[in-house]
Amino acid sequence: MAMTQTSVPGADTLASGDGPSFRRILVPIRHASEAAETLAVAARMCSLTNGMLRLLHVRIFDPPVRGNGRFYPETRSEAAAIPDDALPIVWAHGLRASTAVVDAQRGEIAAAIAQQASAWHADMIVMTRRPSPTICRLLLGSVPDQVMRKSNCPVLAVHPGSR
Repeated sequence: MAMTQTSVPGADTLASGDGPSFRRILVPIRHASEAAETLAVAARMCSLTNGMLRLLHVRIFDPPVRGNGRFYPETRSEAAAIPDDALPIVWAHGLRASTAVVDAQRGEIAAAIAQQASAWHADMIVMTRRPSPTICRLLLGSVPDQVMRKSNCPVLAVHPGSR
């Protein structure tokens, strides 16, 4: 799984000492335009602990077909722009943040998110739960449901319009 990341100086270091446990919050972002409510929830939690956020975008690809290469619906620069576009929302809350982009095969998005949370030592994952038909969630499971099963830290699923 390939990964690119950018960060603001000092964004990956936290002050030591005792304090609340939710100091490192991973926020997977599919589209910056859909992330405002989720980022607001994560920012409120982070501001209580003087923590930091990592904005993660998973760049999906389809597996090769008959020896052809992988198909990516977005370029690397388009994928990198998604968490970068969400940074001003985080900065408006006065928080520190870093960004990362990982590549994952379609169907392995939840595993990529859980792996990134583990590698970054996230204390919590806050993600958007998009509305989907109940039958689809029952048969396939939603990405947040899969992340909850695969992750070794708590996952908070934010429903759009849940303010």
